[in-house]
Amino acid sequence: MAPSVTHVTGTVAGGVEVRFTQDGIAVCRFRLTETPTQWDATAQKWRDLEPIPYICTAWRDLASNAAESLVDGVSVLVKGRITGVKDDSLYLSIDDLGISLRRRIAYTETSLPSPIAARPYTAPPAPPPAATSQPATGPGGPPAWWEQKRAANWS
Repeated sequence: MAPSVTHVTGTVAGGVEVRFTQDGIAVCRFRLTETPTQWDATAQKWRDLEPIPYICTAWRDLASNAAESLVDGVSVLVKGRITGVKDDSLYLSIDDLGISLRRRIAYTETSLPSPIAARPYTAPPAPPPAATSQPATGPGGPPAWWEQKRAANWS
């Protein structure tokens, strides 16, 4: 009889170890802690139960991706098979793994914000005030035709 598939939600505890077999196949291993909660009717609040430790193993691309993506303290969702119990820990062979979005945002390679989005916004400079032409007569400067003729070298 094949081992049954289980789903676990927990927090990565410690770093992720990655190794390679002689054939170059990636294998990663990490610790996971699940803290189940239970409703306490007398206190009218949720309380944490005893944490359940897991030792998770992933292979091939899943192992490489997990080694690049997971760090200590990240909440994850794991689908796998229980392969053993030893030293008060459950051993899981992982089939699928995802980062929990309950407490964080996760970006994929295709959904990363552009570098322009990370740049601080600065308002464009104000345009210079429009030049006002001086009246042909009166104080304050030469008439408008004077500057035009001068710019054209009086031709």
